[in-house]
This record gives sequence, structure tokens and C-alpha cells, in this order.
Amino acid sequence: MPQRQLAVPLQGIGGLFAMSVDAAKFVVRRPFQWREFLDQSWFVARVSMAPTLLVAIPFTVLVSFTLNILLRELGAADLSGAGAAFGAVTQVGPMVTVLIVAGAGATAMCADLGSRTIREEIDAMEVLGIDPVQRLVTPRMLASGLVALLLNSLVVIIGILGGYLFSVFVQDVNPGAFAAGITLLTGIPEVAISCVKAALFGLIAGMVACYRGLTISGGGAKAVGNAVNETVVYAFMGLFVVNVVVTAIGIQLTSR
Repeated sequence: MPQRQLAVPLQGIGGLFAMSVDAAKFVVRRPFQWREFLDQSWFVARVSMAPTLLVAIPFTVLVSFTLNILLRELGAADLSGAGAAFGAVTQVGPMVTVLIVAGAGATAMCADLGSRTIREEIDAMEVLGIDPVQRLVTPRMLASGLVALLLNSLVVIIGILGGYLFSVFVQDVNPGAFAAGITLLTGIPEVAISCVKAALFGLIAGMVACYRGLTISGGGAKAVGNAVNETVVYAFMGLFVVNVVVTAIGIQLTSR
């Protein structure tokens, strides 16, 4: 019994990895499903835009408020711009973006593919000689990564502007000192790592959603609902692990 319980998650990880490899192959294999890619990009952006704004504004303000309290105690309130920019670019932007993409866009993808699976549409596609990974998974995976990359830029801008407004007008930080400190710790390498993290997180969230949607066991709305819940949990677990790894690699690269 313990071996069987251990084999189930290992089979899931192996299946996800195999599907990821196949989806990556179809990125450069013709024909590429451009229409599906554009439709899914617009869909994920539409369902993720409003939640991203609603989460990014209070989250970045809270980070700036807490950081400014610490800097005031240390007598370095003029460095609030450096802290706000560094936090928004390296951590807040990618994490907030992908948490929303995984919680809104990825769950919608999983529900869509899961409903197709229980209606046996996926089996019908395979009978017709259409590969579901090429037709459905690859466009959705790339759409999730692209939207995460674009929304990351929006969250970073909101973070810096929100930190500026809150620091200057609420906590009486000098505006010139805040603006001068933005580039003190944050440069092109940090921005590039932030973009890579956001795109990678989006790809992972999209892949997890597609895998759970296509591997639903059982039938009915209950199975789809369970798959959607598992998508959120698995995506968050994978994102936090990957975030630690990518952050550690980025620190090593930028410190040289």
C-alpha cells in the first residue's frame, strides 16, 4: 500500500514532465496554432487583468509601508526608492502576477480542458489523428507565459508608482531622494531576471492546468472541480520552489 501511494504522485510528475517535453517540441513544429494562441492570450489577459490590479495595489503599498518603517528606524528613509524598486522588480512583480495567472487563468484552462475530456472530445480528436498537445496544450502554455510576462511589467510599474505616492504623500519621504534611489539596487540584470521568472512561472502554471485538465479521472462536474482545485495547489507549490531556485541562480549571476 505505501508503495502504491508513493507511485501515484511520481506518475503524475512523470506525466507532467513528458507532456512538457512534447509541448516544447511542438513550439517549433509546423503547423503552429496561431489562432488558438491569440485567443487564449486574450482570454487569460481578460480574466487576469482586474484581479492583478486589485491585488498589486494594496500588496505593493503594504510592502512600501513596512519597508519605510524599517528605514526610518535606521535613519535611511531616503533609500525607500531603492527598496521599493528592488522589491517590486525582483519579487513582488513576478509573484503577484503568477499567483493571479495561476488562480484565474490556469483554473479556467483546466476547467475548459476538463469539460472537453469528460465529454470525450479529446478522444475524438485523437481518433481523427489530431494531437491534443499540439492543438490545445502548446498554445495555452505559451499564452500563459506571454500574459504573465506582460502583466509582470504592469505590476512592477504599479509597485514603483504606488511606493512613490505612498512614501512621498503619506510618510513624507523626499521625492528627489526616492527617484534617485530607484536605480541604486535595480538595473538591467534584475529586470531581465524578473522577466525570465514571470515567463517561466506562467509556462509552468499553464502546463499544470493543461495536464490536470487532460488527465481527469472519473466523470462529471465533481471531477472537473477537483482537478481545478488541484491545479491551484500544484501550481502554487511548483511556483514557490522554482522561485527559490531561479532567485538563487540570479543572485549568483548578478554578484559576479
